[in-house]
Amino acid sequence: MKVHSVDIAWHPDLPIYASDRFLAAVGEEFGWLRGTSDSGEPLCLIPYTIVKKPGFRMVRFRTATIPLAGELDEAQERDFLNGVVKYFRSTGADFILPGSNNTIFKASPDGAQAAPYGTFIKDLTKPEDAMLAEIHSDHRRNIRQAEKAGVQVKHGPEYARVAYDMVAETLARSSMKLRGYEDYTKILTALGENVKIFVAEREGTVVAAMVSPFSKYGAYDWYSGTIAEPVRGARPLLLWQAMRTFREMGVRQFDFTGVRINPEKGSKQEGLSNFKMRFGGQLVQGYMWKYSFQPLKFAAYSMAMRWLRGGDVVDLEGHKLQRQ
Repeated sequence: MKVHSVDIAWHPDLPIYASDRFLAAVGEEFGWLRGTSDSGEPLCLIPYTIVKKPGFRMVRFRTATIPLAGELDEAQERDFLNGVVKYFRSTGADFILPGSNNTIFKASPDGAQAAPYGTFIKDLTKPEDAMLAEIHSDHRRNIRQAEKAGVQVKHGPEYARVAYDMVAETLARSSMKLRGYEDYTKILTALGENVKIFVAEREGTVVAAMVSPFSKYGAYDWYSGTIAEPVRGARPLLLWQAMRTFREMGVRQFDFTGVRINPEKGSKQEGLSNFKMRFGGQLVQGYMWKYSFQPLKFAAYSMAMRWLRGGDVVDLEGHKLQRQ
């Protein structure tokens, strides 16, 4: 497969994270690479940004491979990604970072460090009754309890600040940090009408929030959070009402954005996976990966990530492939 740079020609049937508006908001340099057959037929593409730090030039993918002429099999995707690696090697990149948590690849390129990863995706093209029937009885019961308790779900740009604060507080409880408010608002401004901010309120107090970028292709749980002592059923209700809203708008799927594969029993990651699973979406399994062009710089990055966060997702999950 041949791989080359092409002009961005985004449309709503592609992921919002492939749009030039979003890419420009998260990277100084950005673009699309397209894979074509020997006869010149477009087969797939991948959007990317260049992350620049003093002395470092790093590539990050903002979606997984996007097929253009039918789904690729694992061998075809590996062939494409090998071409992508070759392209970035020629541009002087130092290494390729693991993608964002919605980038689930079917394969990884030769020589990459990889880890299993997945996400749950809910089909929004089904009748609403069928969508509700797929949801686990525990979630359905909690949704009803939240409604009876007076929890209401609203959405609008006026909730941008309260959603940010709630997500930041939620992450802080797990010793994690949210991007700065200026960067957050820059991305929201770039997304424009392609982002919805949902909140669940009870007696005038916001108890859960979610920021969800979307296009007709799909919507994403980009950032979400709750108060320290959540109101029972508030978050399931918020997610269910968000999916109903997107379905009415013609959005085709909802991506819960990221779960660990075979998480440790009793761990927080297992609890998160079970929470997402109970909405009845399909588990899509694949890989996250990273790739080194400059070993010394790559080692410096890896050491910094281990010191700051205990490692990136490939460091933390890669051992699961080694056991296979």
